[in-house]
Amino acid sequence: MQIDGQIALVTGGGSGLGAATARMLADRGAKVAVLDYDGARAEDVAAGIGGLGVQADVGNEANVAAAFDWIAAELGGMPRIAVNCAGIGVASRIVGREGKLSIDLYERVIRVNLIGTYIVMSYAARGMQAQDPLPGGERGVIINTASAAWQDGQVGQAAYSASKGGIASMCLPAARELARSGVRVMAIAPGLFNTPMMESLPPETTQQIVANIPFPDRLGLPSEYGLMVAQIVENPYLNGTTIRLDGATRLPPR
Repeated sequence: MQIDGQIALVTGGGSGLGAATARMLADRGAKVAVLDYDGARAEDVAAGIGGLGVQADVGNEANVAAAFDWIAAELGGMPRIAVNCAGIGVASRIVGREGKLSIDLYERVIRVNLIGTYIVMSYAARGMQAQDPLPGGERGVIINTASAAWQDGQVGQAAYSASKGGIASMCLPAARELARSGVRVMAIAPGLFNTPMMESLPPETTQQIVANIPFPDRLGLPSEYGLMVAQIVENPYLNGTTIRLDGATRLPPR
């Protein structure tokens, strides 16, 4: 699919990988709706790319439904490109100090990361199915964000890894289901990227992390994630799989 002239939605677009993706798609000619739980951040990124800022909680279906209605009204149609970057990365041991459990945190992470991705994917797919096919029969592309932790989860990442594993696991069945409508579904599993969370770490911690990355021996750039999104959209034979984007790194236990 050619990106130029298409309507695109990026969740979690107010910062990090989502913001870089929104900028990449806008640079290639898309009209981008930047959705984020933090409405001010969404508006800020949208203002810089001539897009539409949207405040919504992806884990709340009513919020997502209203967001899609507003995007259609403001941008003149439903998105043909939907990229799910919204998520939280909080960590906790299954059984912590003095036997403290983390079931509430697990439910929250699954709600935002996995169920939120599913909700957005569902509304995006329905909107794409209603559109006329493009040359080649394509109606849309959905790209979800998993994580290298899907396969290499570290201590304290049981909830996060489960949420990202769910995203990776539903990629193929979703692609198979939506194939009849000409909608592709892909997932990207990023490794260690230079996001705001990483920037907050002490330099010595960052150096230890980078030491585990074979090549390039540095943190990934958010723009490289955005580039991967663009390449998936533009390559019509990419469908139903999860791509690790990680410089060949494998996360250690801790």
